Formats: sequence, C-alpha cells, structure tokens
Amino acid sequence: MLNTLSGRLLILTTLFVMLAEVLIFVPSVARYREVYLRNRLERAQIASLALLADDMLSTELEAELLRTAGVYNVVLRRDEVRELVLTSPMPPTIAATYDLREAGPITRNRDAMMQLFSTRNEVIRVIGAPVQDAGLLIEITMETAPLRTAMIDYGLRVLALSAIISVVTAILLFAAVRVLMVRPIKGIVGHMQRYAAAPEDSRGLIRPSSGVIEMREAEEALQKLQTDLTQALRQRERLAQLGGAVAKVSHDLRNILTTAQLFIDRIETSDDPLVRRLAPKLVNSITRAVSLCENTLAFGRAEEPAPTLGMVRLLDVVQDVVEGERLADDANQITFDTAIMPLLTVRADREQLYRVMLNLVRNARQAISATGKPGTISIVADEDDDAWMITVSDTGPGLPPRAVEHLFIPFQGAARKGGSGLGLTISAELVRGHGGKLTLKQSTPEGTAFEICLPKGDGMT
Repeated sequence: MLNTLSGRLLILTTLFVMLAEVLIFVPSVARYREVYLRNRLERAQIASLALLADDMLSTELEAELLRTAGVYNVVLRRDEVRELVLTSPMPPTIAATYDLREAGPITRNRDAMMQLFSTRNEVIRVIGAPVQDAGLLIEITMETAPLRTAMIDYGLRVLALSAIISVVTAILLFAAVRVLMVRPIKGIVGHMQRYAAAPEDSRGLIRPSSGVIEMREAEEALQKLQTDLTQALRQRERLAQLGGAVAKVSHDLRNILTTAQLFIDRIETSDDPLVRRLAPKLVNSITRAVSLCENTLAFGRAEEPAPTLGMVRLLDVVQDVVEGERLADDANQITFDTAIMPLLTVRADREQLYRVMLNLVRNARQAISATGKPGTISIVADEDDDAWMITVSDTGPGLPPRAVEHLFIPFQGAARKGGSGLGLTISAELVRGHGGKLTLKQSTPEGTAFEICLPKGDGMT
C-alpha cells in the first residue's frame, strides 16, 4: 500500500486528522475541566440555598448535601458579607486556588494539563460567580482525584472519536481518490502501454473522455503526442522505402552512366569538329550525374561506421588531398597554400578525415573555377589545450544565401548549381562522429572559410 498513490494518501490523511485532533485535545480537556468545576459550583449553590431556606438543617442532612455536591465546604458571599454556609471536616492544607472568573484560555489550558498529569489527590479551592446573580461569589473546596478521573475518561473518549473520524475520513478520501484520480491515471497508462505495443495501429490512440479538467488536458496532450508520433513513424517508413528505391535506382544509374562515360572518352578523339566541341559539355554533365549518384548512395547508408581513432599526421592527409585536386583540369589557376606544422598530429580516423578534407577542398576549388579567375585555397591548422582547429578557406565568391540558410541539410544546401549538398552533410556527420564540429566561419564575396574542430579529450570527463 505504501507504494501506491491512494495508499499513501490514506495513511497521510489518517495521520493529519489525528494530528488535528491532538491539537484540539488540550482545549477540549480544558473546557471539560471548566464545565466540571462550574457544575460543582452550581451543585454547591443549590445545597447552600436549601440551608438558607431553613436554618435548622440537621448535621446528617448538611453532610448529605455536601456529598451530593462533591465538596468539603461552601462559602457564599451575598451583600458584601462572606458567609460559610456549609462545612465539614477537611484536610488542613489547600494545594491551590482557581478563580474561574479571571482565567483566560492560556491559563485554563495550563491548569488542565497540570491537573491531568498530576497523580496526587489534593484539595483545591475553586471560586466562581453564582448562577442567576444569587450573590457576589461562591467558593468551594474539593478533591482533585474525581476531577482527574473524569478528565481521563473524557480524554479517552475524545481520542477514540478522533481515531474513528480520521479512519472514516481517510477511507472516504481513499475511495474518492481511487475514482477521481487513480482510475483515470491507470486508464491513461493503459493507453500508453497499448500504444507502445503497436504505435502504427490507430486504434491505440487515446480518446479524451475525462470530466476532470486536468485529466482531460493530460489525455488531449497524450492524444496529440500519439498522433504526431504515428504520423512521423509512417512518414519515416515511407522515406525508408523511398530511400531504398532511390539507392537502387542510383546504383543502376551510376553503372549506366559509367558505361556512357567510357563511350564519351572515345568520342572525344573524333575528328569531327562539332563532336569534339560538344563532347566536353556532355562529359561534364555525365560526370555531375555520376557524382550525384555516388553521393546519394553514400548518404543513403544506414550509418557511417564508427571512426577508428588514432594519431594521424595532418600534413600527410592534406598533401594527399591537394595532390589529387591539382590534377583537375580547372586547377591550373588555383594556388594551394598550406600552413601546417610537419609534426602536427591529430586524433582521427585517417580515411574519414581524408573524406572531410577532400569535400571541403573540392568545394573550394569548384567555387573558384566557377568564377573563371585565379584564386587561392588555404589550409591552416592550429591547436590549444582542448582541441585541434583546421581551417579551409578560399577566395571564391562565397556561398549563395540559400546554401547558407540550409547548410548541412541534404539536397538543400548545395553551394553550386547542379550540386546536391550531400558532401557537406556527410562531412559534418563524420566530424560529429569524432566528437567535433564543422562550422562555417565566413561566407562573403571575398571568400568562404570552414573550420573543423577536433577535441583532444576522450569524452570521459
């Protein structure tokens, strides 16, 4: 029961009601004591009135009146005259005097608790005002044992009643919570479990029905979440199927285009001037189509393999990239400037780092070649205590606004006409696999700069 919401609420409610009853126990007992004493004063006043009516009461009758009143003697003050009306033998010592006419709440509570926890049978004096204005005051002496016994009996009845009230209240509250809160919550949990078992099944969607505002809001929020997630799962499944189809088409198309490229290479040797003039344009178009197919196939893989990290000499990787790009037909007017210390090593996967650098350098070369003007590609490396920074910059025309806006988004962040934008997307993914980040540092008409940041730490701290 302690592990359930309703069970804990049942126990807490019982404890809180008992605590509330304990807080009112002291004033209740004090009030009972005051009523008890006033009752003794009234009895004594009635007994004294009998004597005032007939002065010739016998000693036996006077003693019986005192026993009935439960007191030792009675003093009644009428017309400023203090008169001992009824008397009987009593112990010589009076332990305390209580004036009910002047006692406040704090005094009454204190006297009641002292009386309740005192085990001695003492004689006390009690002073009060006579009822019906039958005098100025009335004073009695009495024992405390009967008073304490009556107070204990009353206190036990109060505690028993408090326990019954707390248990009944807790049970009623427990039942109400079960109906109003626990049952709707279990219903929501049941819908979540059924939906988790078959998220594609629309029958598992919750239908808001609760009359409690908070529960209905929770049901509506869950319904929206389930609806959005179901749609996302369906869209993901369709995209996966579409991606598989595109990968197959791209694979077959690449093979077809590769074959066509071989025939174009032979056409370029033709003696026909028109064929020789049109062949380069056809070659460029087929080359772009092959590149698009290869990038689509690369991006369509389920995931890139985890990098095999090791210490790699950065200058060797950069030189391999630069030497390959120098062989391009449009690299004659491009200057490659590398500022990398020969012994600088970085923690990376050599093959994946090569692919990232190749993408960035090739994009820079193509951007400069598109202008038809000479340009420079700079590769600079630096390091600090936390990371290695590799910057690839060029003096090209900068990225188009649409490419900057959709940077690293496949098929939308293409930096040149005819591009797919997959190169930067794949590069950013590879850098993230190293725990680093690929960012665009600059894109202006004077040039573009990308920065690769590779962390030195192992990610365990």
